Formats: sequence, structure tokens, C-alpha cells
Amino acid sequence: MRVAFKMFVNEHSITDYIARHNPIWKELETALYQHGVIEYSIFVDPSHRELFGFAEIESKAEWDSIAQTDICKKWWAHMSDLMPTNADGSPVALELTEVFHLGGRRK
Repeated sequence: MRVAFKMFVNEHSITDYIARHNPIWKELETALYQHGVIEYSIFVDPSHRELFGFAEIESKAEWDSIAQTDICKKWWAHMSDLMPTNADGSPVALELTEVFHLGGRRK
């Protein structure tokens, strides 16, 4: 299963946002894998301060449960000065609907 979403970075915060992901905390990486994340990428559009997230996951329920982990909440707090956030500290994110997918390779 694949999920995609859009988030935003505060003005003048893109460099710091990128730096905080390189490297990602090992504890957070472990939690993501433990919750069924197979692949996870975030792309940035600096001209609009937008982030595009894409993940291949084992299940939506496992993906959603990451938000309940202490390490995820700690990460959100660490990133909160760089991004718009919701009342619970999570980053403002807009889920995107997949309209096309080409899978596998042609032989």
C-alpha cells in the first residue's frame, strides 16, 4: 500500500528542515520500520515551501499508529519550530489521493 501527503515548512526554515533529517534519528527510523514502513521519502519544493511525502507501507492501521509512539511525539516537538502544527503537535498534513500508479518494470 502507498500513502502520500503534503506538508509545509515555515519561511526561512527549509535548510534547517533538511539538516534535521540528515541523518534521521535512529530510534525514529526503527519505529517506522516496526510499524510497517517499507520505503519513505520526503521531497521539498522550496519555491512554495511545500513538502511531498510518499511511503510504501504494510497497512494503514500500522502507519497511523506511529503517531501514538513517544519517539514520534518527540520528533514532532523537535520539528515544531520549522513547520505549521496542529493542536496535538503533529505537522499540518494534507493526505493526497492516488489517481495513477504504474507498478513493476516492463520486461
